[in-house]
Amino acid sequence: MLGVVDRDEAVRENWPHRIATTICRDREGRILVLRRAETMSRFPGHYDVMVGGAVNVGESYGQAAVRELTEELGVRVPVRFLFKFLCRAGISPIWFGVHEAVVSEAVVPDPVEIAWHAWITVDELLEVVEEWLFVPGGREALRRYLESGFGGGAGKAAAG
Repeated sequence: MLGVVDRDEAVRENWPHRIATTICRDREGRILVLRRAETMSRFPGHYDVMVGGAVNVGESYGQAAVRELTEELGVRVPVRFLFKFLCRAGISPIWFGVHEAVVSEAVVPDPVEIAWHAWITVDELLEVVEEWLFVPGGREALRRYLESGFGGGAGKAAAG
């Protein structure tokens, strides 16, 4: 069954819904890691490698990914679709459309959503992904990203 409902209802009813996300890299190949604000309703204070949000009615995953990058990081850069997967870890089932973007300009995170951010190497990320409190979908997306070779091939057996 397909239908249009708001995200809160989809979560409450445990219905799958669509989220467009982007893993951001800089020109040196480092990955942007962020910590969600403590005031966020979902996963407050958790770390993540994905920037994103709900896909609106009539919007593609790619359009939503670009919109979310602008809203959350203050950047407008092209995104490249990588893969889609159904994530059942977390608060409800989510279809993640995962993109990659190379960001060369300074990011200006929305403080309502992002409390902290840093660019870190894949090796550094692999050291902390199991130690820090990560959003489950972000951890899974990172594992798939690295295993698929999108992250430059490093860390193929880790992050999961």
